[in-house]
Amino acid sequence: MTMGRLTDKWTGTKHPRTGTPPHPATELRAALLALGGPHTRFTVREGTAKEKADLVAEFELPAIEVTLRTRMRLNPDTHEVRVLEERWEPTADNARRQYGRGPANKVYRQWDTTTGPDGRRHKTETSRFSSQDMRTPLQRVVLGAGWTWRGTLLKY
Repeated sequence: MTMGRLTDKWTGTKHPRTGTPPHPATELRAALLALGGPHTRFTVREGTAKEKADLVAEFELPAIEVTLRTRMRLNPDTHEVRVLEERWEPTADNARRQYGRGPANKVYRQWDTTTGPDGRRHKTETSRFSSQDMRTPLQRVVLGAGWTWRGTLLKY
């Protein structure tokens, strides 16, 4: 395995299918912004200078203190979207929140405890969100537009 392919695996980099013509950056930007809305559980918005991003996708689950953020910079010269995936989530003991970055495949669940007809307590899952629920639609748009999804870990 070459070093480029190895780092692609670590960073979550994906390349479009061979022969897919790259769309203009304005079309890609519009398609990404159109992803966030009432039909999804995450939002896509313009990035700020402080975030150093062209676009930002975000998901928050306040009840369990989880925030996922994907910062994206469009590079029209190379037809790449440089991506920094970040997450803030509770530690194992729920004492504080920890920060992580990179393409982790995580599933976040919210549970409710109820008493059943038999008098015993039962746990019922009330909400579920996977990091793939946000990453996959974003990647699909980027790759479908003929651009590379270039994951980064350290230098953004």
